[in-house]
Amino acid sequence: MAGRITAVLGPTNTGKTHYAIERMLAHRTGVIGLPLRLLAREVYDRLVAARGPSVVALVTGEERIVPERAAYWVATTEAMPEVGADFVAIDEIQLCADPERGHVFTDRLLNMRGLHETLFLGSDTMRPAIAALVPGVQFMRRERLSKLSWAGSKKTSRMPARSAIVGFSVENVYAIAELIRRQKGGAAVVMGALSPRTRNAQVAMYQNGDVDYLVATDAIGMGLNLDIGHVAFSAVAKFDGRRMRHLFPHEIGQIAGRAGRHTMDGTFGVTGDASPLPPEVIAAVEEHRFAPIQRLQWRNARLEFGTVERLIRSLEDSPQNEWLTRGREADDLRALKALAGMPEIADRLGHPNDVRLLWDVCRIPDFRSISEAEHATLLARIFGFLQTGRGVPSDWLRGQIERIDRAQGDIDTLSRRLAFIRTWTYVAQRKGWVDDEAHWREETRAVEDRLSDALHGALTQRFVDRRTSVLLRRLKQKETLVAEVNDKGEVTVEGEFAGRLDGFRFRQDGTSSPDEAKMLARAAYEALKPEFSLRADRFYNAPDTEMDFTEQGGLMWGTTAVGKLVKGSETLKPGVEAFVDEEAGSEVAEKVKRRLQHFIDRKVTALFEPLLAMSHDEALTGLARGFAFRLAENLGVIPRETVAAEVKELDQDARGQLRKHGVRFGQYTIFQQALLKPAPTRLRLVLSSLWEGLQEFPESPPPGLVTIPYIAEVPTSAYTLSGYRPAGVRAIRIDMLERLADILRTQDTRGGFEANPDMLSITGMTLEQFADLMQGLGYKAEKGERAKTRPAPEPKPPVEGAENPIPEEASPIAEAEAEAVEAVPEMEVFYTFTWAPRPRAPRPERAPRREGEKRQPRGDKGERKFDKPKGKKPHGKPEDKARHFEARPPKKDKPIDPDNPFAVLAALRDRK
Repeated sequence: MAGRITAVLGPTNTGKTHYAIERMLAHRTGVIGLPLRLLAREVYDRLVAARGPSVVALVTGEERIVPERAAYWVATTEAMPEVGADFVAIDEIQLCADPERGHVFTDRLLNMRGLHETLFLGSDTMRPAIAALVPGVQFMRRERLSKLSWAGSKKTSRMPARSAIVGFSVENVYAIAELIRRQKGGAAVVMGALSPRTRNAQVAMYQNGDVDYLVATDAIGMGLNLDIGHVAFSAVAKFDGRRMRHLFPHEIGQIAGRAGRHTMDGTFGVTGDASPLPPEVIAAVEEHRFAPIQRLQWRNARLEFGTVERLIRSLEDSPQNEWLTRGREADDLRALKALAGMPEIADRLGHPNDVRLLWDVCRIPDFRSISEAEHATLLARIFGFLQTGRGVPSDWLRGQIERIDRAQGDIDTLSRRLAFIRTWTYVAQRKGWVDDEAHWREETRAVEDRLSDALHGALTQRFVDRRTSVLLRRLKQKETLVAEVNDKGEVTVEGEFAGRLDGFRFRQDGTSSPDEAKMLARAAYEALKPEFSLRADRFYNAPDTEMDFTEQGGLMWGTTAVGKLVKGSETLKPGVEAFVDEEAGSEVAEKVKRRLQHFIDRKVTALFEPLLAMSHDEALTGLARGFAFRLAENLGVIPRETVAAEVKELDQDARGQLRKHGVRFGQYTIFQQALLKPAPTRLRLVLSSLWEGLQEFPESPPPGLVTIPYIAEVPTSAYTLSGYRPAGVRAIRIDMLERLADILRTQDTRGGFEANPDMLSITGMTLEQFADLMQGLGYKAEKGERAKTRPAPEPKPPVEGAENPIPEEASPIAEAEAEAVEAVPEMEVFYTFTWAPRPRAPRPERAPRREGEKRQPRGDKGERKFDKPKGKKPHGKPEDKARHFEARPPKKDKPIDPDNPFAVLAALRDRK
């Protein structure tokens, strides 16, 4: 019982075939019939990509791929199997009116049904006929999304790019292709007689942009989905097999409709000697209005095989429906009559099975198109082999194939051999016709592939000027240049250096004119297409050790810049921008970008591991967790004065938790020691600059330096991120500064102290430089001079064996020199350092009190301090401490903070 029957009708290029594929995949099983072997192969490939090769079958006259679990069948309309599928679709159903093949499509229209769903795809001209012949059919119209417009007549030299020129004979097609080669650089050629392999190679050349023009027969009107912007008719009449006639409007519409894809508008016109189309035909094509088909070609499908005469009579029966008409005599019927007239064949037709076998042999298409007599002779020979029951002898078949299997020759020779091999490909596909069917199917397919490749090469060699096609559209029609790229990335055009491939960007060399530069670039990019892909693969598989980042955020692969860092969602999560030319393609760009992102993510994770571990430590709670967040925000380094309040609130437990992650609470800076190494420092500067949106990033200092010059124009934050703190005319590394601070805590900073060798050793400074550093840290440095203490000379040891030597009398001159040295002692410079913090900024002036207004004391949160407090005595002796009073109760003693720089002094005070 047939299911739902739907006729999906509409103009050309409306995605009807794509819709049918989607509907078929919605069912468990399905069969789709297509008008050309080329289209069948295309749909088969799409289904294999969607469902896999194990469930998709392909059946044509010359090709048969049937897996054991085949569920979806793709076939030419003539070869559609009757497998009882849930879904059946027949494409280009308007071919029911075709004089040559129409009877096959009509038979499928009348008799082929899916168990659950049947689709008829084609033109609106079939609506009345389908409605009359198929009961219960539903109609669906597919509208064209783009506009199709008449563009008039154009010379071939002025044909726009992405155009298809249509001819109606092989000679015409070749002539047009040759003209385009001379004027435009080349064209792809598509004809119905080409094998799928040759046709696909030619189409790929057009689709890839190797050529911008396509020359084709009217086969282009059937389902070939190409990026065509303009269709030009080189003629408006064709030979239909019997006579020359003008194209019908719906035929023109079928072909012209290939212009435009989806929402991209298309145009159509004429070229060469073709006369312009009549206005009414132009309007019909633009508006997709054509006269409905009145008669469908029909041939009796209920054949009688009792005798050859009865078979012929059944094939010549007339239809009983007014919508149907008996088609012209087909090739298979003419072949049957020719063989039946041969006495040697007629004498061997003694059984209905012989008649059925003869009919099967007569259905071998006349691919060679030599003559009816030649074709009949070949069929008679094959019938004689098959009637013996042993099939076509392998030795004889091998000899036939070996004569064909030669890939040398011109286009006509190769085309003829390809037509010949199609005959044996068809024979090998018939079950029981040859021994070792799998071997001969594979053998004939291999020969067809070799001949197809050779034919593609011959077509390309003849109709494509490789030099001009590489540049595509030259503004001046001259011989183009051939581009090459060597293993060093150097690109040459006609042997001359044109530029260099720098990473994934082509750096073009200077040229004499803008036009020439444009042509060289196009030629170079054509040569670089495979190199881009190969280089992207090598880059993607390269180890991280081959990559690095620069201090300005660049990303390097060896010595080549391949990208840069950009601001991300978080400071520690930067993004990347790949340096890839647009011509390299989105796939290459995406692969490079993905690899760069992997690199920088791993680099951040490795260099900031302590910081990330602290941020993700769930054991940190409360104030400790908040402080860890602040530290992560500042990339592991914070000046203490900026977080003094937060540090003061941290208890010892919280500080202990943070110290477990390497956090050091210094007098001047709070930091993670591991993040002061050169590599994290370098990355920290880059990440911070990205986050702040700086145009120029500060550079990290050379590794190993304790101090560096202080430049006032450089922000203090840059020094902090670099791991340094400015002090005077130089900046000191923060970890060395904390070591210096540890030593300074043991000194008497009020009474004064001098620099000792440990201080100078830590800083690596001279005494003058150290004095400037100390002043930058808030100390007062008083310079002084004093006599240098000379160590007493050591007495000479007595000479062994000498007995009371008599001292020599000193000369007057030596005594005078000694007295002069003692009179002018050697002086040395020294500094005395005392703590002298910078004075606070002056308070703003207050408004004068009004008369009678009393001064109000303030509390301990910003309250006013009394100048002369009462009832309070200063702690300590007046000579030891300045008198100081406050209008607040005495503070409670708190535990001493071990990180406080004055903790040592406080401990000494308590001991007293």
